[in-house]
Amino acid sequence: MKTLITGSHGFLGHHLVERLKDKHELLTPNSSELNVQDIVHLYNYLSNHKPEAIIHLAAVCGGIGANQKSPADFFAKNSMMSVNILAMANHVKVKKLITLGSVCSYPKFTPVPFKEENIWDGYPEETNAPYGIAKKSLLVGCKAYNDQYGDNFIHLIPVNMYGENDNFDLDSSHVIPALIRKLHEAKVNNLDSVEVWGDGSASREFLYAGDCAEAIELALDKHDDPEPINIGTGSEITIKDLVKKIAMIVGFDGKIVYDSDKPNGQPRRCLDTSKAEELLGFKATTTLSEGLRKTYNWYLENVSN
Repeated sequence: MKTLITGSHGFLGHHLVERLKDKHELLTPNSSELNVQDIVHLYNYLSNHKPEAIIHLAAVCGGIGANQKSPADFFAKNSMMSVNILAMANHVKVKKLITLGSVCSYPKFTPVPFKEENIWDGYPEETNAPYGIAKKSLLVGCKAYNDQYGDNFIHLIPVNMYGENDNFDLDSSHVIPALIRKLHEAKVNNLDSVEVWGDGSASREFLYAGDCAEAIELALDKHDDPEPINIGTGSEITIKDLVKKIAMIVGFDGKIVYDSDKPNGQPRRCLDTSKAEELLGFKATTTLSEGLRKTYNWYLENVSN
C-alpha cells in the first residue's frame, strides 16, 4: 500500500519507517517537502503523490518546560495540523488515515488505569493542556469525518514514548532523554549531584518507540474501528524509581536532588491497554530496562561527545 508518513524524519517516524519500509511503498517527506501546517502545500503534495493511506505523526511536542514556555505554539500548530490533515485526507479520498493522539489529552485526575472512555471526563493537566486538547481534536475530527462522509479515520492514543533517535535537548526533551543526558554528563564530569524536576512522586508509563511502531503497523494492516485505542504497556513507575534505574544503567552514583518547586505534571499515568490487545493483537514486548539500555547506547554512539 502506498503510504504517506507525516513526521517520518522525527523520533517515532524513524522507528516506523524501519518497520514498514520492506512491506509498503512509503512516502517519507521531510518538513520542507511537506508542511502539514500549510493546507495548500498539503493539498498539492497529496494530489501529486496520491497516497492510499496516511499515518499522521507530525507534531510539535516536548516536555513540561517546553510546554510552559510555548503553550500557544503547541496549541495552534498542532490544531492546525489536525484540521488540515483531516480535511485533505477526506478531500483526496485516502483509504485510511491513522492519527496519533496523546496521553496528555486525558483529564488530570483520571482513575488509573486510564480507559479510552475516560478521555471525556475532565480537563487535562494544566502544564500540557494546550497540547493535549489540540491532539484530542484529532479524535473529535476522526469521528466527525467518519460519521458525515464514511471515511476510515482511526485514532491511537500512545503513552509517553522513548527510544533511539529521541530528542536529547534539555530545553525541549521529554523526561527519559533528559534524565539520560543529565546523569551521563554528571558522571563524565564527576559531579556530586543531579537536580531533577518535581518531588519524584509522580508516576509515568513508558512505551518503547519500536513497540509503538508495531501497534501502528497492526492498525494499518487490520483495523478499521473508529473508536480510540490506548497504546502502552499497562504498567507505571514513579519518577523517583525511574531516576534510580537510569542512574544504574548510566553508572552515576551521586546524589539526586529533587526540586519540588518545579511542577510534577499529572500525578499518575497508566493506561488500560486491553482494547489494543483485543482489537489489534498488540502487547508491548520491550521491558523498560531493555529499552533504556538501547536508548542509552544510541545516545553514546550518536549524541554524547
